[in-house]
Amino acid sequence: MKKRVQKYLVTVIVLFFSAAMLAGPVLKEAAAQDKYPSRAIEYIIPWGPGGGGDQIGRKTGPILEKFLNVPFPVINVPGATGGTGITKMLAAPADGHSILLYIADTHAVLATSTASWKMTDLVPVARLMLCPSFLFVAENSRFKSWADFEKEAKAKPGTLKVATLGFGSVDDITLSYLEGKGVKIIQVPYSKPSERYVSVLGTHVDALYEQAGDVRQYITGKQIKPILIFGPQRLPAFKDVPCSREVGYDVGLPQFRSIVVKAGTDPKKVKVLSDAFGKVAATPEYKAFLGEHYATADSYLNNEECTKFILSELDSMNKTWGAKKKK
Repeated sequence: MKKRVQKYLVTVIVLFFSAAMLAGPVLKEAAAQDKYPSRAIEYIIPWGPGGGGDQIGRKTGPILEKFLNVPFPVINVPGATGGTGITKMLAAPADGHSILLYIADTHAVLATSTASWKMTDLVPVARLMLCPSFLFVAENSRFKSWADFEKEAKAKPGTLKVATLGFGSVDDITLSYLEGKGVKIIQVPYSKPSERYVSVLGTHVDALYEQAGDVRQYITGKQIKPILIFGPQRLPAFKDVPCSREVGYDVGLPQFRSIVVKAGTDPKKVKVLSDAFGKVAATPEYKAFLGEHYATADSYLNNEECTKFILSELDSMNKTWGAKKKK
């Protein structure tokens, strides 16, 4: 009897360890699947190389890699005011391994036209940058000030050309607002930032709608100069440049740059990403980057704050565009 019990116990022990050995790889694989991120995260920039969107992606990507220990390859997917990049992201699984840079110009399409996506298709992760937009002219332009540009635009409506990101963008909303006030220009859209910059440098257009940080090298190189800041106040770095409100135009939709993921992504993964971007925003390296782009020091918002901000901005865009359409 004693031998039978011993044999039984040995059999049980053998079966136990056999089961453990078999379960080990399965549990290990399951743990790897639960870990996030478990592989490279695709960082989609829906604009061409060289512009502000591309710059922020290539600045934050390497810093993120240090915090999350996975690669963040930047992929440029220009077209349709950001819509082409959104389509690419929405085609990927909602697993947090594909993120998209979502900016004010893309957001504006929801207010100005029929977009191929809805806000409910996206989940905001974080706001990374907030800064005003400007109107620039070439350093050797015949326009020495906003007053000069405004005077000719009103005297010869529909003759001055302004390079923009694209129709339906914040550029479009702002310039259409000015058109409603008698400052009528012709928009010349360029999806590639480099083409926009060359257009004003080569005098193919009369002015450029852009953020100062994106063209900093041309400003410091004395190739272009700002003549108007869109917003409620002047900036210390450009103290001699008037803001739109002081010259009678109450428009100043700020340019923001944020991160979104596909709707349906696990909220825990969204928080991991949001917190990681928060760590990026707190680094001296990124703070210096914001300064170089003339952005607000408190640009970063977490996913909850970013969601509220983005919805509020859409409301402002709808009101400004709606007022333009009523004229």
